[in-house]
Amino acid sequence: MSKRAVLAKIRIVIPAGAAKPAPPVGPALGQHGLNIMSFCKDFNAKTSELMTDVPIPVMLTAFKDKSFEWEMSSPPAAYFIKKAAGVRQGSVEPGHKSKGQITLKHVYKIAEVKWKDKSYINFPVRSTVLSIMSTAKAMGIEVITAPKAIEAPAAPK
Repeated sequence: MSKRAVLAKIRIVIPAGAAKPAPPVGPALGQHGLNIMSFCKDFNAKTSELMTDVPIPVMLTAFKDKSFEWEMSSPPAAYFIKKAAGVRQGSVEPGHKSKGQITLKHVYKIAEVKWKDKSYINFPVRSTVLSIMSTAKAMGIEVITAPKAIEAPAAPK
């Protein structure tokens, strides 16, 4: 990061490859006098290989000279949990009604992706896994330790 005078820090979640001057990008960058089209082109080029519905958190630092720097992080854990459970949204009543299930293997794979983020770099993998499990619980998604064994029907006598 530069030693230039910081005007603002802006956090935005944008779908991959879908940055355009319309809200939420336009107003967030425009109020600080930043070049919106430059950001949109850079962001869309960098996220072009991702699926279009993937939400990408962006941290943008605006400087007083109207320049900016930005960095992306991985999608929120809730996005990965919903994809792994095969649901569109979490439970309306988490803790009372379960909306879906994921296995510990799913949780560990999500933790591996999240662990590459700058914000998780100093966390042990175990802490990241527990954090993801807590997020799943808050969404009404049950984390099962092992797939339930399917019982074979009793043989006829």
